[in-house]
Amino acid sequence: MTHFYVLLLALGIGVIAGLRSFTAPAVVAWAAYMRWINLTGRWDAWVGLLITVIVFTVLAAGELVLDQLPKTPSRTAPPSFVARLVSGGFAGAVIGSAWGFTWSALGAGVVGAVLGTLGGHRARGGLAGSFGRDLPAALLEDAVAVGGGFALLAVAAAL
Repeated sequence: MTHFYVLLLALGIGVIAGLRSFTAPAVVAWAAYMRWINLTGRWDAWVGLLITVIVFTVLAAGELVLDQLPKTPSRTAPPSFVARLVSGGFAGAVIGSAWGFTWSALGAGVVGAVLGTLGGHRARGGLAGSFGRDLPAALLEDAVAVGGGFALLAVAAAL
């Protein structure tokens, strides 16, 4: 796969991290576990282990539940924003590692996380206003994050 496509995948998984911070590493872990991406012999081969998949999946599921609570802080609050940047960078780096582009993909993942965080915040606010409440917008965002993440990695597997 060319460097350009790897960077697009990393940017995309960063956007997913901006929407749901634990979904991006969970999806990448599943992709490695299912051999959609090859991490054999790489620094991040541990991401494809069953225990890693389980831990990231539990964290992602917990985040999907916690996000629905009214006291959950905004994704643009500094701790949440930083967590999304770290998650996007990590997930992007793992994707990049599969094709030997770890560092540039890490950067693309961080940029994607910024775009996903700010864009997701704006989109969810607009949708919540249209729906008259937040829950439908939040559930739609959950579906986009999980479905979009798996769709991105399915594309990676096909290339």
